Amino acid sequence: MKKIENSIVLITGGASGIGRLMAFSFAAKGARVICWDINPESISSLELEGAQRGLFIRGMVCDVSDREMVYRLAGTVTADFGPVDILIQNAGVVSGKTFLETPDEKMEKSMDINAVSLFWTTKAFLPSMIERNSGHIVTVSSAAGLIGVTGLADYSASKFASFGFHEAIRMELQRLKKKVKTTIVCPYFINTGMFDGVRTRFPLLLPILESDYAAKRIVDAVLREKKRLIMPRFVYLVYLLRLLPVGIFDAAVSFFGINNTMDNFTGREGKKR
Repeated sequence: MKKIENSIVLITGGASGIGRLMAFSFAAKGARVICWDINPESISSLELEGAQRGLFIRGMVCDVSDREMVYRLAGTVTADFGPVDILIQNAGVVSGKTFLETPDEKMEKSMDINAVSLFWTTKAFLPSMIERNSGHIVTVSSAAGLIGVTGLADYSASKFASFGFHEAIRMELQRLKKKVKTTIVCPYFINTGMFDGVRTRFPLLLPILESDYAAKRIVDAVLREKKRLIMPRFVYLVYLLRLLPVGIFDAAVSFFGINNTMDNFTGREGKKR
């Protein structure tokens, strides 16, 4: 198991959802946790609860899609706390509408936050990891980064991109023969509010994951330095289904109800699309 006492862990989207839960978990294990989030109220709440628990958790307001802000705050983190040992790229958004219903600006936001921001956060912290020949890059992608779903065109596109980007970085690090670790995370829907209203046809096979469980699994995967975490295990079936003709693949996806999961999506706004 990886030892993380006094390690610097930076979590994007760290003041709410599973980011918040991971922050408390890493801090409870002795890490010094820095959380970047767009919401100042959530950051204040996170820091207050962290202080009440006696944990080292600091928050910074950061729009990860803003390249210059990312680079500037990365410099601040390094100067104030030291080099980042574990970078957890968790920030994400979802629009939850079909492609033609999704406004252009929301599609751009999905790509900027879920995918393009990874360029800036990784470039901000990876060089120091390579120089020190240690560190860990964690990318929270999605099961929707393995299979396209109705109502998630922009989200799936961004998560496919995040999966491919992470894989390419892993390959580059292998060629460099560096000891920087990588972990890609592809969960099914997580019950954080972000995907309120989603339904699953076979909850025993494809359950809506509870946030506590998902956060615990991710933290455990980081500590064990697992290269890939896909949950639940049934999602691995996607790899096998892709070997089938497209018609059969589509029929299987429909049978398992995957293509209808977003039919009753409301999200955090609480409004049915």
